[in-house]
Amino acid sequence: MEDITRRKVLYGAGALAAAAWSSAAGAADRRLKVIVVGAHPDDPESSCGGTMARYADSGHEVVALYLTRGEAGIPGKTESEAAAIRTAEAQRACSILKARAVFAGQIDGKAEINDQRYGEFRSLVEKERPDVVFAPWPIDSHRDHRVASLMAYDNWERGGRRFEFYYTEVDLGDQTKNFQPSHYVDITAVVERKRQACMAHESQDPPSFYGRYHEPMQRLRGLEYGCQAAEAFAGMVQNPKRCSLPG
Repeated sequence: MEDITRRKVLYGAGALAAAAWSSAAGAADRRLKVIVVGAHPDDPESSCGGTMARYADSGHEVVALYLTRGEAGIPGKTESEAAAIRTAEAQRACSILKARAVFAGQIDGKAEINDQRYGEFRSLVEKERPDVVFAPWPIDSHRDHRVASLMAYDNWERGGRRFEFYYTEVDLGDQTKNFQPSHYVDITAVVERKRQACMAHESQDPPSFYGRYHEPMQRLRGLEYGCQAAEAFAGMVQNPKRCSLPG
């Protein structure tokens, strides 16, 4: 009997489920609205920039929803100076990925969870009317990432679970903890565009982190899925009975 390896199990489960659900949904026959939530400029790009590119290349509308403008992200700059620089970088990154940037109005390092903030975030998402939403995995060492995760999850619950909801991994184990993927997307054909989008965030010195965290992450997920480079996601069991991830 053939040995059943972890790679084969993961590949078989992820690939067969995605193929079957995508076929049932007929996702290729309609234009989707996809929102990728991140706490800071560069979070959506580094966590699932390849998937964003694949959606956009297939004609779907992709929105990067940034919780903050990265106000605390540049030493020696005021909050307003840093926000202006990082907003421009986010716009450049989105242009590379063929996405649109939206900002939720919270402050880097001071992200809040309260009724007002939940309402503001929910209004933004409801205005967009998404079919698919991605958000950071909630077990994360960065408080802003946890806030972004809870904001998105609350919207999914209060909105009646109408859209597909998937968690992303921000990096390979340094901030994202205990991540267990259920779905994969092959990003081999667009991995260079993802890298360029991350490199657009020049103020964050991307050469210092991209090769350390993100290239190993996408190689590992590629090995699990059976391709050169992949991004991994954890989907909610209660998602609508379809899967609109790129095949």
